[in-house]
Amino acid sequence: MAANIVLTGFMGTGKSTIARLLAAALGREFIDTDVLIIARHGEIADIFLQQGEATFREIEKELATELASRDGLVVASGGGMLLDPEVADIIGGEARVFCLTAESDTILARVVGDKSGTVRPLLAGPDPAGRVTDLLAQRAIRYRAFEQVPTDDRTPDDVVADIIARLSFHEQAEPEG
Repeated sequence: MAANIVLTGFMGTGKSTIARLLAAALGREFIDTDVLIIARHGEIADIFLQQGEATFREIEKELATELASRDGLVVASGGGMLLDPEVADIIGGEARVFCLTAESDTILARVVGDKSGTVRPLLAGPDPAGRVTDLLAQRAIRYRAFEQVPTDDRTPDDVVADIIARLSFHEQAEPEG
């Protein structure tokens, strides 16, 4: 039984890209919680607009419970999913959780330069740079609860290699039972 690996962190830190590559490298199933939510419930921006953030967070909690019942996954969580301590305990209980990090200017460049057409409801408004800075500050204490993996000035392959090295070290450091 292989414990799940969960990637969290702010939008634009590379969670989906890194998780997909990590899953391929480890021969595991890849799950992107945002993609799964969209497939089941519709566009995230529409959920926020029509039903509110609280409804979206409840959908995330239900999904966390579902994924925690499975093994051997690499999960890219939504940027706010593990901010709720209850959700973090549910999905991260037996999992190895890594928080991908990046500086605010890197995040903004990645999000603004995102060619996928992804709508970022939390950055709506006249000052997305200020909003990134504010949200990072608000979320800092929760994100620090998880092992930090910087992504600034690193290729996705470098970040994947870093995580695999951390996983290998952790496995070697565990006492045999």
